[in-house]
Amino acid sequence: MSRWRPPGEKSTALITREGHDRLKAELDDLWRVRRPEVVKALAAAAAEGDRSENAEYTYRKKQLGEIDRRVRYLSKRLPALRVVDSAPSDREAVFFGAQVELENLASGDLLHYRIVGPDETDAARGYISIDSPLARALLKKRIDDEFAADLPAGPTRFAVVAVEYPSA
Repeated sequence: MSRWRPPGEKSTALITREGHDRLKAELDDLWRVRRPEVVKALAAAAAEGDRSENAEYTYRKKQLGEIDRRVRYLSKRLPALRVVDSAPSDREAVFFGAQVELENLASGDLLHYRIVGPDETDAARGYISIDSPLARALLKKRIDDEFAADLPAGPTRFAVVAVEYPSA
């Protein structure tokens, strides 16, 4: 069996200013702080002798590979991203960066989401990717608009209750 995998779907190259700053800080931390620490620990583990039986050496090599993989990804991804740090001219409609309040028409629950780039999604904060089915269905909707979204749990109907754009 080969290691080849088909390339993943292209994700939207948009990001908020907050998300861009967070990714740059992560890259800086990985490159200037964590990688030198791991390299130093790897060198110490390698100096202990037989590497084939050295668990510390094996662990540090794996950790260094993970850091290098993330650094390589961020180094390529950050220049390709377009930072969106201004609200659209039509602040009544849902676009990238919007904070929306939705009502699930079946259950009556109120849900709060912010539409962000795929590199900054965070379910705990209610940040959903612009590439997600819910966000795709939400785009260009206005307050009181009803729409259906094909979610993993099945088709669900929502109504837009509020739309806000955080100040830049």
